[in-house]
Amino acid sequence: MPDDSELIALAKAWLAEDPDPETRDELAKLIEAAAAADTEELAARFGGTLQFGTAGLRGELGAGPMRMNRSVVIRAAAGLAGYLKAQGQTGGLVVIGYDARHKSADFARDTAAVMTGAGLKAAVLPRPLPTPVLAFAIRHLGAVAGVEVTASHNPPRDNGYKVYLGDGSQIVPPADAEIAAQIDAIASLHDVPRPESGWETLADDVLDAYLARTDAVLAPGSPRTARTVYTAMHGVGKDTLLAAFDRAGFPAPALVAEQAEPDPDFPTVAFPNPEEPGAMDLSFAKARETEPDLIIANDPDADRCAAAVKDGADWRMLRGDEVGALLAAHLVRRGARGTFAESIVSSSLLDRIAEKAGLAYEETLTGFKWIARVDGLRYGYEEALGYCVDPEGVRDKDGITAALLLTELASELKEQGRTLLDLLDDLAVEHGLHATDQLSVRVEDLSLIADAMRRLREQPPTALADLPVTKAEDLTRGTDKLPPTDGLRYTLDGARVIVRPSGTEPKLKCYLEVVVPVAAKADLPAARATAAGLLAAIKRDLSAAAGI
Repeated sequence: MPDDSELIALAKAWLAEDPDPETRDELAKLIEAAAAADTEELAARFGGTLQFGTAGLRGELGAGPMRMNRSVVIRAAAGLAGYLKAQGQTGGLVVIGYDARHKSADFARDTAAVMTGAGLKAAVLPRPLPTPVLAFAIRHLGAVAGVEVTASHNPPRDNGYKVYLGDGSQIVPPADAEIAAQIDAIASLHDVPRPESGWETLADDVLDAYLARTDAVLAPGSPRTARTVYTAMHGVGKDTLLAAFDRAGFPAPALVAEQAEPDPDFPTVAFPNPEEPGAMDLSFAKARETEPDLIIANDPDADRCAAAVKDGADWRMLRGDEVGALLAAHLVRRGARGTFAESIVSSSLLDRIAEKAGLAYEETLTGFKWIARVDGLRYGYEEALGYCVDPEGVRDKDGITAALLLTELASELKEQGRTLLDLLDDLAVEHGLHATDQLSVRVEDLSLIADAMRRLREQPPTALADLPVTKAEDLTRGTDKLPPTDGLRYTLDGARVIVRPSGTEPKLKCYLEVVVPVAAKADLPAARATAAGLLAAIKRDLSAAAGI
């Protein structure tokens, strides 16, 4: 860590280059405070740099190299431009999308200017649009790369920078390290040409082409009768989803009005993530008023899709693994061919469904950057509400097309007098009850995550919930099928646990699954009670073992 005088010198040098009046003003006040011996905040901003990795960049907005700001984004864009030129892509097109968060439009414009100044072509989507529209546009326009300015479902104070290459998939190693090296090589922002014009602002043609593609995920002539409640979670999904539903002929969703329009402050939720406690409360209230067949939610950049169903007297969220299995079963029944894929943290039920259907199955590391690269991919999902149902169109998770496909399935079941829960029961009887849960710990101090991982590595549990650990794997060593990653996997008799630090949030995440055989539908209540007890006990024992 630099001493006080070095911190002030670093901050003054940064201030001299900062193109943004807001962060310049913020930083000038921090320098003034540091001169009066209050250096804590300055140290938090200048104690390192925000690291560019396979998730691109993501962090809190503010001045300095440890925050998201125009200076950091200009350096990232210049690093990406340098990487593309080193790959022989000089003159290629980079397409840029952005969400409605604070500073997103500024970051998109800066990226376009940097690409133009570097001799590449740049095209910016016409307004804040869902991330899958950007992922689609890359291949549709023949771009060599794409950038999406978004922090997805992070808190309001955050923003991020997601990078795709010309195949339409997010970057994976070694591209991330090569881009990071190009960023590190930039001595001064004054060395980065940023013309005032020269890039293209796209019309709605790309969005229209994306919407035309969404029709392809549905079966011709399938029922389109399911009624939905929809929330955009203060994000950018509403207009695109409504247009897709209208084209498909579904009833217009009833909107959660309080969350329908983009609002970067996300005023009605603590975290704009459908998985977070309380985030779906307004949707449930709307459903009690309107009695739909299904609740659909997107996260703020609309690449994820959540669903909730009536369960007894009230509504409940479906787990990402439940939606993943439902979509897989629907595609199998429709005769889908190709490879089904998921990440290691998702339910093993997909493997069972694919095996019985005679389909290839692949397991990948966490993240759609890996799932999208599976050879012959037909369907991929991840338990964190991400589903890729049209990989030829969008090689990433897509909350719009997933919503269409799930609503088609709900419509078909409705015509039969059945529900999504009935189909889940069928799958449990056919393949065993696959029950999942998560132990997720959000921290202020990141060292607590490292401490927990170290503790588990030094003293791995030998049993959880009285189930013996039959296999313990440190995934940093990789496996015969997976490259190395920071994670631990425990195989138990009838259960599985994976522990890993989140790649996008200050969280330690533990993914739990138990499988309970079910002989007949009448046995499901007892099986669910058994599974719930096992999951609670595994969570308790794992928490103790990790010291969290």
